[in-house]
Amino acid sequence: MLHSLADKYLCLYISDWGDRDIVTADRDSNSETKNVKYFFLSEGWAVSRVWASDGLWQVAAWRRQPDIQRLNICLTENNELLWLYRVEDAILTVEVKPTTPALANDTIGQVVLKRLITAEQVIERLGTAEAKCQLQNIRLVAQ
Repeated sequence: MLHSLADKYLCLYISDWGDRDIVTADRDSNSETKNVKYFFLSEGWAVSRVWASDGLWQVAAWRRQPDIQRLNICLTENNELLWLYRVEDAILTVEVKPTTPALANDTIGQVVLKRLITAEQVIERLGTAEAKCQLQNIRLVAQ
């Protein structure tokens, strides 16, 4: 049940990004898709630097900021909130840092995420026994 519930929610949420020209279709449709990637990030951490295939993301060269969105989906694991982020396909690596001095003193200063995951891997992760999925608006999922 959780697998199909998460699948519906991700497809619903992703379909709202049509105005940004990023589309992810569910498996049964024949529509064209653009690839996006995902990662989970602990509460209290934020994205710092971003790398694409040609190196460190340069706003002047790309003429825009990288497309990184925190979604309204989080997991609770070991009393820690892990938020789901969506990034555009051009992004290869993301550096994250703690946002508060207390976290910075208790943890390492920065982490580089090199393995971004697919939508299928997100759904798989949401379906694991160790994770609890918290949805903000269950009515959107049930439709």
